[in-house]
Amino acid sequence: MEGMASDAGSAVAPLAQWRDEFAKTFQYYLDRSTPNPVHRWLGTLAVASIYMLRVYYVQGFYIVSYGLGIYILNLLIGFLSPKVDPELEALDGASLPTRGSDEFKPFIRRLPEFKFWYSITKAFCVAFLMTFFSVFDVPVFWPILLCYWIVLFVLTMKRQIMHMIKYKYIPFSIGKQSYVGKKSAASSSGISAD
Repeated sequence: MEGMASDAGSAVAPLAQWRDEFAKTFQYYLDRSTPNPVHRWLGTLAVASIYMLRVYYVQGFYIVSYGLGIYILNLLIGFLSPKVDPELEALDGASLPTRGSDEFKPFIRRLPEFKFWYSITKAFCVAFLMTFFSVFDVPVFWPILLCYWIVLFVLTMKRQIMHMIKYKYIPFSIGKQSYVGKKSAASSSGISAD
């Protein structure tokens, strides 16, 4: 009896070691991809394209695609929302700055860009894997799902944009002022430091 337990334990040890090594390697490459958002998003675009081609090729799994669309919409709302909701902050007495003399508070997302990207990429990979199991191919009339998703998207984005307008925040840095700093006297007079 004892021999069987040790055999089972020795069989599990290499598997656990392999899993740990895989997790370390995966985390290493994930960490290396962090400063390269353009490359990360291009990779996600490739994964999404492969998923869409798979769904088009098999002419099915529309319910999986609908669920994926709802999940991505939920992630998008988190990406566009501030970490601290201004409605709740206003109830506490603190509010966003409305005048130039108020304290500056930078926009901090509820869902950071890296986690947004990682969640979307994982979602497309999981949805792609689901297309290989016929149990997920529920027969539905896909135009109804598409219309419902578009209506849901428009209503959700309208609510989010109204929230942005009401509390005067923009979740993107495009068009915002940025501090450049003072130029040194040597660089402004054209004198080189050679």
